[in-house]
Amino acid sequence: MGFFDTVRDVLGLSAERDATREADPEDFFQLNSASVTMEADLDYEPAPQAGLCLSAVSSTDFKSTLRDVEDVLEGDGFSEIRTDEHGYTWAVVERDDITDLTTELYVAADTLVERGYGNRLLAAVFGFDPLDGGRTVYWVYSFKRGSFYPFAPADDHERDSSTEFTLQSVLDGELDVEDDRSYWYPLWPDTPGGHPWE
Repeated sequence: MGFFDTVRDVLGLSAERDATREADPEDFFQLNSASVTMEADLDYEPAPQAGLCLSAVSSTDFKSTLRDVEDVLEGDGFSEIRTDEHGYTWAVVERDDITDLTTELYVAADTLVERGYGNRLLAAVFGFDPLDGGRTVYWVYSFKRGSFYPFAPADDHERDSSTEFTLQSVLDGELDVEDDRSYWYPLWPDTPGGHPWE
């Protein structure tokens, strides 16, 4: 995932300092009902993958915590812990149902919080695929802001701002959407056309 230094700052200290509400992994469950609106009003269905992004710590205890996260993610469907080329760690899950995805990432995030690594959580990313077969869009949950924002990649390192504003206008009220668009940072994948965790 192509985080740049400015993104590191926005998803980190400055975002946390300016946040108007505390992050809570239970916010993920807002997506369960929002996904119905995404499909009925916008023709997007939940993608089968989601990812939890965190900044790693070089310690034995943190590695042990990641093993615990791996354990809680084991089950039906694909899951893995991976590190992208910028050094960020991802817990990636693939499940057939949005409720399973939100639950899995909630449990993973809660495990990190319980083990004292809640401050290492950066973002949770949930994909939605257009029914017409176009590009996947994402709802990104910023742990430093305690809110969601839309991310609609277009071409390589270009965004579809019109789609992002449509997502905001339709889902604001069902999701705690970030009002300050300066915090809507793109999470570019390492490979064009890939997911942010790829």
